[in-house]
Amino acid sequence: MCGITGWIDWEVDLTKARTVLEEMAQTLSCRGPDDSGFWFSPRAALAHRRLVVIDPKGGGQPMVRRRGEKEYVITYNGELYNTPELRRELAARGYQFFGHSDTEVLLNAYIEWGADCVERLNGIFAFAVWNEGDRQLFLARDRLGVKPLFYAQRGSAFLFGSEPKSLLAHPAVPAEVDAVGLAEIFLLGPARTPGQGIFRGLQELKPGHWLIYDRRGVQIRQYWALESRPHSDDLPVTARKVRQLLEDAVKRQLVSDVPLCTLLSGGLDSSAITAFAARELARTGGGPLVTYSVDYVDNDRHFRPNRFQPNTDAPWASKIASLFGTRHHTAFLDTPELADMLPVALRARDFPGMVDIDASLYLFSRAVKKGATVALAGECADEIFGGYPWCRDEEAWKNGTFPWLRLIPERTRLLSPELLSYLRPKEYLAERYREALAEVPLLPGEGPVETRMRQIFYLNLTRWMPVLLDRMDRMSMAAGLEVRVPFCDHRLVEYAWNIPWAIKNCDGREKGILRRALAGVLPADLLARRKSPYPKTHNPTYREAVRNWLRRIMADAAAPLRQLVNVSYVQELLQNDAVTFDPAWFGQLMGGAQLFAYLIQIDTWLREYRIRLRL
Repeated sequence: MCGITGWIDWEVDLTKARTVLEEMAQTLSCRGPDDSGFWFSPRAALAHRRLVVIDPKGGGQPMVRRRGEKEYVITYNGELYNTPELRRELAARGYQFFGHSDTEVLLNAYIEWGADCVERLNGIFAFAVWNEGDRQLFLARDRLGVKPLFYAQRGSAFLFGSEPKSLLAHPAVPAEVDAVGLAEIFLLGPARTPGQGIFRGLQELKPGHWLIYDRRGVQIRQYWALESRPHSDDLPVTARKVRQLLEDAVKRQLVSDVPLCTLLSGGLDSSAITAFAARELARTGGGPLVTYSVDYVDNDRHFRPNRFQPNTDAPWASKIASLFGTRHHTAFLDTPELADMLPVALRARDFPGMVDIDASLYLFSRAVKKGATVALAGECADEIFGGYPWCRDEEAWKNGTFPWLRLIPERTRLLSPELLSYLRPKEYLAERYREALAEVPLLPGEGPVETRMRQIFYLNLTRWMPVLLDRMDRMSMAAGLEVRVPFCDHRLVEYAWNIPWAIKNCDGREKGILRRALAGVLPADLLARRKSPYPKTHNPTYREAVRNWLRRIMADAAAPLRQLVNVSYVQELLQNDAVTFDPAWFGQLMGGAQLFAYLIQIDTWLREYRIRLRL
């Protein structure tokens, strides 16, 4: 994995713009700590920060290849998992290869097939190819949006980068936020509307889309979307195909020239990834597998079960590690670190995020990085197979909006009267929800239950899953760790999309079909274990630390946060030990302590990024 950035300009001679491009690339150094590269022509300047994973000697970027009279340059972030098949096909068409990197395969694939190359790729990617002869830029992002890609137009300049910070480093891109950006932060946050870059004029290329930029302007096309069709397989066949697709995805994602591991929580999803990885490494002589878990100092003393977190992970992780003979490690995080890391997590994401949940993943990734550069994780199985409570709880849908957004009246009350008039929360949320439902590819003839479940799963995949993919990408890459997500293999997603709810929910259990698929792979007691989300600290000292921090902010008359919130209501919350934002106002993990931390991150964001509000 890497960081990419670039600048196309029809009026500025970019061969003289090295200093600016270096500053843009430097903001991505954590994504690519091993190497950097630059390429310049009068109209285009591309940069790359490299995290070496495949072909240390032959995979340097930007990579240049010629075909006939034309010169092509690529800067690429990602991994292709069908590299051998593509390489063989391209070699048969006369292409030569000088190394074994997927970068070279991808560049040649673009030269051969143009924009259509993306439909042949199995992987996670965000890349740019500059065609020097035609003076044309091509950008593309993977189907599920695992890898990020932002862009902006400013005058004669077209800019792109892996993260907003790379664009903000350009002098033409001020850190400005308008009413839409604030609505995303205060009303939808930490989620975002697809394509929203929060900063004024900044956009994110949507998953499954490509973009061409040339003298004629910007052209954007969607090359992949979920397609609804009847599912003809019965329950046993469906379970078998799910297992085959997942196992193949794991096998493909074990390719690496650097140390590799799995992130093992002891839940169903990470245990499945670990089981398939351990078996494949044993078969190929590459074992034993290394596994990592995360826990918190003193969590065993403070943990209290609730509807979202029924039990702790540690005993289950140990059991799976022992069963598959992995070299297991546990990273213990201490509660004070979580508060200290809130600004670090904010800088990694460039927006306020999942606060201590982000910070803990950053700290965990930093610990894993000491022993591995690549990790496989069980992220996104819940979105694909229906692991969330809101897939079964009709109450979650009575708000008439995204089910992970709770306590909307209370969240709205946080805003100052002036901001309320600008944002119009009720209308904004309703419009974003209406847009999302209008996209759902319904299947004619399906009954109301199946129709509703298609809507739920579509929202899971396109509105909720990006929150977790953003978190995983930014926090892991901030530590120089590449995390792969086998459950996001598009073949598995496409197949699971059309599995009827009755089969997905077989045996009356969340992710019932996945449990069936893993019978014989994992022990029966783990297959029966209830879902438990990513662990968070239950130590009350964290809540007290963020409450005191927010009190200091609210006592500062110059604090930018004070201009945006209902000061008296926030102070009331700070004085009240029975804050009504528990157990969760967003998702499953963000309760009262996380609300305080989120407001802290907003204030820090406004200060550190020197944001100008354009309302």
